[in-house]
Amino acid sequence: MNRVLKRCGWSEGDPLYEAYHDKEWGVPVKEDSILFEFLILETFQAGLSWITILKKRENFRTAFDRFDYHKIARYEDEKIKELLQNAGIVRNKLKIRATISNAQAFLKVQEEFGSFSNYIWGFVNNNPVKNAISNYKEGPSKTILSDTVSKDLKKRGFKFVGSTVIYAYMQATGMVNDHETSCFRYEEV
Repeated sequence: MNRVLKRCGWSEGDPLYEAYHDKEWGVPVKEDSILFEFLILETFQAGLSWITILKKRENFRTAFDRFDYHKIARYEDEKIKELLQNAGIVRNKLKIRATISNAQAFLKVQEEFGSFSNYIWGFVNNNPVKNAISNYKEGPSKTILSDTVSKDLKKRGFKFVGSTVIYAYMQATGMVNDHETSCFRYEEV
């Protein structure tokens, strides 16, 4: 018998969205390399739709050296010019420059806390916040917690990390479980 899975409403209808929803969104991420990738993707997503970023994700991985923050922290003007010519990514000079400064800030946080994961997950005491949302349209776009994280990141030199971007980041990396309560992933993550 083929059972139809009930997903969060935002993810239904597009195979790329469904795969992302089913395998990644809301799964707790503790590896610094993946946390950095999501931070950069969420930064570029600001003002755009997530599907736009998902469709360009592999291009971003290639263009930004597989999100190697050690390399990105050392990008110079030639690399910025190259990225601005890359039609496979979002060509926004401010976001590209922010990616470089975010890589530098990321390294400083790692140095201070032992890992970025230790730092970012400390805001939720290493336990995902489990919300009970019946319809994603009724869920928050930011919270007091995302305000707090956003302010602290900005204080540490991060850019394009407003509260809404950070809340989406927290959802993506599993710090917050905002799967709809009827979604098959709600209990799984």
